[in-house]
Amino acid sequence: MAVQYLKTGKPETERAEDDAKTRASVESILADIEARGDAAVRELSEKFDKYSPPSFRLSQGEIDALIAQLSPQEMADIQFAQEQVRNFAQAQRDSMLDIEVETLPGVILGHKNIPVQSVGCYVPGGKFPMVASAHMSVATASVAGVPRIIACTPPFNGKPNPAVIAAMHLGGAHEIYVMGGIQAVGAMALGTETIDPVHMIVGPGNAFVAEAKRQLFGRVGIDLFAGPTETMVIADETVDAELCATDLLGQAEHGYNSPAVLLTNSRKLAEDTLAEIDRILDILPTAGTARISWEEYGEVILCDTYDEMLAVADDIASEHVQVMTDRDDWFLENMTCYGALFLGARTNVANGDKVIGTNHTLPTKKAGRYTGGLWVGKFLKTHSYQKVTTDEAAAMIGAYGSRLCMLEGFVGHAEQCNIRVRRYGGVNVPYGEGAPAPVAAE
Repeated sequence: MAVQYLKTGKPETERAEDDAKTRASVESILADIEARGDAAVRELSEKFDKYSPPSFRLSQGEIDALIAQLSPQEMADIQFAQEQVRNFAQAQRDSMLDIEVETLPGVILGHKNIPVQSVGCYVPGGKFPMVASAHMSVATASVAGVPRIIACTPPFNGKPNPAVIAAMHLGGAHEIYVMGGIQAVGAMALGTETIDPVHMIVGPGNAFVAEAKRQLFGRVGIDLFAGPTETMVIADETVDAELCATDLLGQAEHGYNSPAVLLTNSRKLAEDTLAEIDRILDILPTAGTARISWEEYGEVILCDTYDEMLAVADDIASEHVQVMTDRDDWFLENMTCYGALFLGARTNVANGDKVIGTNHTLPTKKAGRYTGGLWVGKFLKTHSYQKVTTDEAAAMIGAYGSRLCMLEGFVGHAEQCNIRVRRYGGVNVPYGEGAPAPVAAE
């Protein structure tokens, strides 16, 4: 495979060191929240956000006052975006059916899709107020029918952001708290004196939020590992450098550690894009963030063939994969590891982030190898059930179960089956033995 790296980012060893520091910091903060509850949350909010209100939970009056600060156009735009997210989530929900089937005479098996009973939605907002994240988590949980939805977002410039609060409220949040980072995730998952814990935590965030979710998994459910934004542009000579550079830097501005990768089979496009990125960084208002991300996490990878590009893309398993080639549908058909695909030059990751309707909470750090992104199904638990409605079925299934339990040495298990064979089949199975096998037909 003739794969060349024209630009590389920070070595994996350095990235691993950063991750180790984050792990240790998160572990001690979560332990503090569990031990001291509200007091720890308030101290952390004062330390990291310089924010200490009388109550972190917003009252209905405070919510109404914040929403009143938005212009009619801002409200209309939020409502339009939320409608797109709800519509797609509802279509997905409608595809998930409860089932009940009679697999054998008198044997009925089924499953029900039951909403998670309480969910905590984290909406990032310290650096940029992530209005869209409220649609993705809160509104989607609402479509799923979650009966208790709480939402947390950090203060923005020292106070609640009206647009984020409006999106949370319109999305269906039952409780809204203004708190950020590890303290928000920890409070929702572990509970405090004033916040009842939830069953599941969802939503994207920085490396500390992602690590907090990882450490809390098991105590609560999580949607997925959604850390700092990643983007990959797969392009050939059908598009130009300006388009590629714009799409790479558009995601690199998220944070200081947002990987952005150009994967191409055109050396000219690769070199032109590197030059175009330098040009745009001189005029981009968010270049202070995007430049560091690009310098430390940006990569340009040159391949010989489309098959090589496909193999490299699946190995990297990027969160956002933008495909702009002469065979976009071929990538759709053949790619297996990614967060979400954005096909063709007419679309872009920002569409998916903000308005088009697909969910923007997506797997990072190669998690796309084993999970997709947040969707309405993440808020639903599929629970199976069984019932046996005839004596004949109880005796027949019981006899098979008895012998299979004895095969594994589980005598107590076998007796659960045997008692049904005796009662419903009239067969006297000696205690501690397997049921007799059926007599083969002559």
